[in-house]
Amino acid sequence: MRLSRLILLFAIAFAVLLIAPALLSQPFGPYPLMKTGDVVDLLTPLVLLPLYWLLFRLDEPPSTRETLLFLVLAAAWVEGQGMHLSANSIGHLLQDATETDVYRLTHFYDEVLSHYLWHIGIVGLTALLLWRQTRRRFAPASIRLEQIAGLIYGIVYFIIFIEAGTVPLGLPFALIVTALGLLRWRGQFRQQPLTTFFTAAHLIASILFLIWFIRWGGFPQFSELGII
Repeated sequence: MRLSRLILLFAIAFAVLLIAPALLSQPFGPYPLMKTGDVVDLLTPLVLLPLYWLLFRLDEPPSTRETLLFLVLAAAWVEGQGMHLSANSIGHLLQDATETDVYRLTHFYDEVLSHYLWHIGIVGLTALLLWRQTRRRFAPASIRLEQIAGLIYGIVYFIIFIEAGTVPLGLPFALIVTALGLLRWRGQFRQQPLTTFFTAAHLIASILFLIWFIRWGGFPQFSELGII
């Protein structure tokens, strides 16, 4: 039950910290060159990475190799998120200089390199958490909280990979996790909370990717469609 609650907390924090910054576009009072969302985004790795670590431990100390892999993936996660935060904030001030090298370089850091580094960290940490979970079982329990958390995370996963333009990374990973979950891990769901959570989440995301493709004939970003 403690792990189930932690999973739900992680999903809620993931949703709030990855969605809220994009919605808080008003200038930050003490330093108006920054937006309020930029300030909130400073908390993103400080909150989420400790939660990733707690999920990673599973009440059992990881091996040195597993710990090193976690650190490398967490470093990619932080590097991508931090690069996106700064480049995106600066890019807001360059809208009248779109023909300059400064704008093009900032755009590359903001929209390409940072997104892929960050999202490689996201899928990599997910794969690592699943690897550890599938090697350990808990006493059978209800999976209601994991399903709720999976719905939240799956919707946000779809949103961030669409808007970041990283569908070539996010969609195949979602399909792989869904297939493994439904074909290989299904009988273990009540004993493996993280497996249940991530399978549900990536199933939801896969369905949303399919609906989006059918509706638009591709994977355009929300901002390209004028939705945000």
